[in-house]
Amino acid sequence: MEIKELQEKVELHLSSVWKDNVKVSQMQHLSGGACQDNYALDLISKSGKQSLVLRTDKGASLLSSLSKRDEFKVAELVYKAGVKTPTPVFLEETSDVIGAPFFLMEKIGGKATGRYITKDKELDSYRKTQMVTDLASNLAKLHTVKPSSISDEELKQKLKLVTKENYISIAISDLRQSLDELPEAHPAIELCLFWLESNAPAIDDIVLVHGDFRTGNFMMNSDGLQGILDYEFAHFGDRHEDIAWLCMRDWRFGRLNKEVGGFGDRKDFYDAYQNTSGIPVDPFKVTFWEIMGNVRWAIGSAQQTERHLSGKDKGIELAAIGRRTAEMEWEAMRLIEEISNAI
Repeated sequence: MEIKELQEKVELHLSSVWKDNVKVSQMQHLSGGACQDNYALDLISKSGKQSLVLRTDKGASLLSSLSKRDEFKVAELVYKAGVKTPTPVFLEETSDVIGAPFFLMEKIGGKATGRYITKDKELDSYRKTQMVTDLASNLAKLHTVKPSSISDEELKQKLKLVTKENYISIAISDLRQSLDELPEAHPAIELCLFWLESNAPAIDDIVLVHGDFRTGNFMMNSDGLQGILDYEFAHFGDRHEDIAWLCMRDWRFGRLNKEVGGFGDRKDFYDAYQNTSGIPVDPFKVTFWEIMGNVRWAIGSAQQTERHLSGKDKGIELAAIGRRTAEMEWEAMRLIEEISNAI
């Protein structure tokens, strides 16, 4: 759909829903990755001018991602928990307006690119003094959302209700199923899954997990953290899962010595998380989920390439992602060797 047509449809729909003369003064397409489309827009109504972002799916989203309705509902829960995140504004659950469900959220400042977060001189002072603390404390607040605090039963089911006893076995089973659906064999992933089954730790509590908490999914500028984004992979799970995902080698953007997102140190992040949550971080559990995360990303990379190769969703970005599969397999096995030698 052309921008002009999209702008007109959104303008007409919001005017009808809000019983107001809503005008969209401008709309601009933003980058949204392989599965998402984002548009910045300025909206004018009786209540004044708002700078918003419209978020919707491209032709096809990943099977594990939440619907736009559920992603919006998670954003509301996280916002109410005190996490620094864009204010959720409006949800359209049907495809009648623009051909797919969408939602509107506050447009925030800053940049999310890996090079900017990890290397730009504009962030040098903030990176050295407060970045790790701000992200750790916000993640701890996100983890205060638990199944018992959610009244929306439909959303609970979509976030996959699990228990402390069965969550890891379910997670491994899901990965095995996804692996079996790929057209080619991946013996390195099979080896890693066997190790994960044999070394699964106990989980202290089931909490809401962001699911993609990494450099690239939070906005920063010289004033600091502007907001955490993208809840499409949120689910119930182990708090260590999010910490491990942020620490994965692939999200360090070349700054391998800074194991937290390419900008921080693990001990500083663990301490800041505990200071907010009152709950210690278990380094073994972080490594366990780091191995799991690499396996998950290896399979996800292969799945996205298969979308291209099968002809279902042609795209050079999808094709290129496939090369990451071998990198993730290597990193998962490196971590297994490292932790096995330490035990």
